[in-house]
Amino acid sequence: MNIIEIYIQEVSRRLPEKNRGDIALELRSTIEDMLPENYSEEDVKAVLEKLGNPVTLASGYRERPMYLIGPRYFDVYVTLLKMILPIAAVISLITMIAKYVIGFSEEQLDLNFVLSHIGEGISRIISDGIQVFFEVGIQVFFWLTLVFAILERTDKGKDKQPLTASLKKWTPDDLKNISYIPKKKAISKFEVFGNLMWTAIWATLYFYANYLLGVYKEGRNGIEFVAPTFNQDVLLQYWPIVVIVIGLEIALSLYKLIKGQWTKKMAICNTVLQLIGTITFILIIVNPNLLNKDFIAFMTDLFTITANQFKTWIVGCGIFIYMISAAISVFDGFRKARIR
Repeated sequence: MNIIEIYIQEVSRRLPEKNRGDIALELRSTIEDMLPENYSEEDVKAVLEKLGNPVTLASGYRERPMYLIGPRYFDVYVTLLKMILPIAAVISLITMIAKYVIGFSEEQLDLNFVLSHIGEGISRIISDGIQVFFEVGIQVFFWLTLVFAILERTDKGKDKQPLTASLKKWTPDDLKNISYIPKKKAISKFEVFGNLMWTAIWATLYFYANYLLGVYKEGRNGIEFVAPTFNQDVLLQYWPIVVIVIGLEIALSLYKLIKGQWTKKMAICNTVLQLIGTITFILIIVNPNLLNKDFIAFMTDLFTITANQFKTWIVGCGIFIYMISAAISVFDGFRKARIR
């Protein structure tokens, strides 16, 4: 039964959203009518062989034919385009944001500057992001289309049946290499971009903590920076391992984008990442010189507690919250990977 559901999925996913439900029901009914009462896997394969490649069957349901490249290479072309374009766009966007952050001078990186220029910054990032997206998109679209156009015109074979992603003729056995993706197991592009955005935010806060994180109060000239929370020199002692964590988070996000679903391997990778991140966080937060002395003095006066009590509270709460967050992420990853 599973191979039938995968076949229906492969047909319906190539159809317009509004028609998928009706056509899926119609196709399931057709397959069931073609099967004997006590059918075997070989009977299912024989029926699916008669129905043919899901790409060909889907093209018969479409209102418009596929003209861009041609039916033989079109599905492979679109699959690669959907996979390469988001990755190229994400890398370009991260590079552009990093350029803006690095371009700020130290004097500019305070809360007043951020608040007064946040609208302009977002506007610039959006406008430049759109420009970057179109530039990257046009390059990817052009070169990939050129490659497949050449393949289309140099292929002298008489068989014009659509090819699979491995550039071979489709058979029902190919369905065994395609996993059925339940909705609760799928990874949305919104989740991937959210992960990348969070990585960019905390990385910026880490490298510019003494200008962005601290105690602020309202003064005559607006919000004034009283004292930074962290000692930046202490934070930067750990920059090599922090850069490794950043790289691993970006790599995992791109892996999620490519796979599109949670797997056991992905859950293990996420566990390793959370473990490395937790160890790194604990190493940093237990450093006795991490918190700025002025910040400690301000907070102890505010809450009327001793410096040691305040440090213990910060370290304990920080480790507890981070470990709970990491545990939830690990549990959620394995839970989604087990969904069938």
